[in-house]
Amino acid sequence: MNRLEHFFCSTSLWQRMTHRYLLPWMLSDARLGEHVLEIGPGYGPATGKLLQLAPRVTALEYDPQSIRQLRANHPAAHLAALCGDAALLPFPDRCFSAAVAILVLHHLQSRELQDRMFAEVHRVLRPGGSFFAAEITDGWLNRAVHYKSTFTPLAPASAFARLTTAGFSRVSVDFRQGGFRIRARKAAETSMSAAGLEARSAIA
Repeated sequence: MNRLEHFFCSTSLWQRMTHRYLLPWMLSDARLGEHVLEIGPGYGPATGKLLQLAPRVTALEYDPQSIRQLRANHPAAHLAALCGDAALLPFPDRCFSAAVAILVLHHLQSRELQDRMFAEVHRVLRPGGSFFAAEITDGWLNRAVHYKSTFTPLAPASAFARLTTAGFSRVSVDFRQGGFRIRARKAAETSMSAAGLEARSAIA
């Protein structure tokens, strides 16, 4: 991120906006479960609210400066704050009930890395887990704000196919002025489908 982004994302204004408007819209009363992965928390404007909504939060941040400030701002015992890469998550399979990424995807350097992040999020979610993301639209203003910073805008219409390819189902994209949210779910697993049970019963 450039200096302007670092400054704005560290302000109390952005934290209030995130708590009052962005997160409620992103989550819309969804159940996060007991262990949430927050990808790219920055200085933690959403982290405090997520700690109120879930018993455990693990925050993964690429920037060392941000992670130091995040730990200082949120010294909660049920928060784990780690440095790491969103496209190569350092976690085992199926360990999170939900994943949240606020204004993260456009900071990845390529479309391929975005797709790797989608696949990695799917991998670390438990069956039935949900992925929530918020992004900004492409345009001259957002490109100007990201001067000397990575800006790889995600085309909203591409989200359906790309998240489905990563393994997600129930993908939705909704718009607000200047941005959009993505919601997707990892399919729940059953020990045996109803059709399979019927087939076995018929054979028996």
